[in-house]
Amino acid sequence: MSNIAFQYPVWFVALCILAGIIYATALYFRSKTFKNQSKWLNTILGILRFLAVTIICLLLLSPLLKSLVTEAKKPVVILAQDHSESILNDMTDEDSLAFVEKMKALEAQLGEAYELQTFSFGEEIKEGLDYQFDDKVTNISELFTEIYDRYTGQNLGAVILATDGVYNEGSNPIYSGAKLAAPVFPIALGDTVPDKDLILKRVFHNKIAYLDDRFSLQIDIDARNCTNAPTNLVVSKIEGGKATKLKTEPVTIDKNPFFTTKEIILDADKPGVQRYRVSLTSIQGEVSTINNTKDIFIEVLDARQKILILANAPHPDISAIKTSILKNKNYQVDVAFANQTIGVAAYDFVILHQLPSKTNALEGTLQTLYDKNIPRLYIIGAQSDVNRASKVQPLIKAKAGNASTNSVQAVVDPGFNLFKLNPSMVSELPKFNPLVSPFAEYSATPEADVLLYQQIGSVETKYPLLAFGEVNKIKIGVLTAEGLWRWKLFDFLQHQNHDIFDELISKSVTYLTLKEDKRKFRVSLAKNIFDENEPILIDAELYNDSYELINEPDAALTITNEDGKDFNYTFNKVNVSYSLNAGYFPPGNYRYKGTVNHNGVQLNSEGRFSVRPVQLEKFESTADHGMLRILANQFGGEMVLPSQLDSLPSIIAGKDEVKPVLYSNLKTRSVINLKWIFWLILGLLSIEWFTRRYNGSY
Repeated sequence: MSNIAFQYPVWFVALCILAGIIYATALYFRSKTFKNQSKWLNTILGILRFLAVTIICLLLLSPLLKSLVTEAKKPVVILAQDHSESILNDMTDEDSLAFVEKMKALEAQLGEAYELQTFSFGEEIKEGLDYQFDDKVTNISELFTEIYDRYTGQNLGAVILATDGVYNEGSNPIYSGAKLAAPVFPIALGDTVPDKDLILKRVFHNKIAYLDDRFSLQIDIDARNCTNAPTNLVVSKIEGGKATKLKTEPVTIDKNPFFTTKEIILDADKPGVQRYRVSLTSIQGEVSTINNTKDIFIEVLDARQKILILANAPHPDISAIKTSILKNKNYQVDVAFANQTIGVAAYDFVILHQLPSKTNALEGTLQTLYDKNIPRLYIIGAQSDVNRASKVQPLIKAKAGNASTNSVQAVVDPGFNLFKLNPSMVSELPKFNPLVSPFAEYSATPEADVLLYQQIGSVETKYPLLAFGEVNKIKIGVLTAEGLWRWKLFDFLQHQNHDIFDELISKSVTYLTLKEDKRKFRVSLAKNIFDENEPILIDAELYNDSYELINEPDAALTITNEDGKDFNYTFNKVNVSYSLNAGYFPPGNYRYKGTVNHNGVQLNSEGRFSVRPVQLEKFESTADHGMLRILANQFGGEMVLPSQLDSLPSIIAGKDEVKPVLYSNLKTRSVINLKWIFWLILGLLSIEWFTRRYNGSY
């Protein structure tokens, strides 16, 4: 049913009719043009002109034609296929081919009766049905979320789920699919009968270990129907494609089902990404040995910096500083005294406690520190030669008076910005016990950034207590007082921990030991260990002489596998840097080398990464039809087996929820867009013109 509405008041229609009457009357009333013709000719011509003018005027009112359109929409049926590796666990080649044929027949039958949408799910959701069964993980909850997001508000009739019920990513689908307002029909694949199987379930380990440290592997072992069967837990290291046994431990399976956790301690004896293989020796009659082995990758870092605390004499500060620094495994700390012979050139950072002193000028050692650009921290105390200490470092100048000392507390400079301070440290540090500072007039040079000033008694001075700076590319710190051990004890007395003291030492040492990367060409990866189902993403940066990012020259990358085979790539230019998606690589260790030619000089950047296998689908060989049955009951559907696929369309058709829905829409369109209106006006004017011409006029 349709009706016409105008965008102007209805009484404007009368004006349109009046305009038509006036136009026709003025043209044909008392006209003598056709006086010799029939007396009805003027009347007919007047009516034609009246109709044409009236219709044209009505169109100027922008009339709208409104109509109510009702249509029936088929229910949407979702057919989703799990295409992960576990689907083939209990299928022969003939079984899989037969199943695929049945699924194609089901797809064709459902497509005739419903609006069918097909998906494949595993690592991610894909449109269409995929029968490759090669995904490494299964995420059923993500499928339900995708269906909910896409089809909320539509006539969703049913969700058909072909899976074995095994999921290893995402949440439990029983809960994540609770928003679906449609019956779920699982097609239960796989076998629910537990076979004789020995399973290496999980291996828990740190992703990073430090060179010469020891690290632990927590290994979960599961066994079904394997009572009294002998097996051994073997841990091997894979290098150059060869496995070297590191540990072997017997496992006694004394019950069914069986579960135990074993701990293996290994030594991190070589830097780089190390590949280890954890395996269980197979037992007779085992259904699958694939899930007996798991490869893990651990990055062993040789990033520890060697720190030397060089002291004039034994002092409690030394132990306090050392224990605080050693809380960070990136540091190795040695202690030596000025009267010993030690090669400071072998260290990355040196703390000079009360050196140079009145008895040890330490000229040779200080010269070595300058020659090797080794960062250092000077701690000035009662044993120090204050005047000489003022000369050997460029941050704080001091004019020593007598040999007395002052008790000084800390005042935090709010303008310090070399590193961020915890608010608790800013508020609590001034309350700490006084330190002992040699009596002198101290002043900070322009190169110094002062963190702490001295407070003597109740007077806040501008004498620097702790300052940092960088001169000639050497980072230097100066503390003009001794007695840090008092701060550590006071921190524990007040807060039952050493957090504030440790933060002060940690951030000071981190700033002083941090080495800036001055390379002009840098290739970097977001991480060094990738899963085999994720692409290798690599970024690169090129700097000019002013250390501004540029990417005018082309940059290349070569990735080399363990067999020496090279894979060559060219970086994409993105903004002012470089980016590359190298794609997917099989498990193993790889080396990469990036090259670019800038101003006639070839710049290189090298590194390593590893790809570890994703074995989640191999560690659960028993289908979970119980979960699928719960899903079907929860949403009012019905679970079917592959042999019952032919009956599934009739089961779905019997559900009241799977019915067409009538949609009524109010359709509005402008009358001026109706083609027959144009032809009507053209016809009226044409008939009028033809009649006038036929009767001897224009």
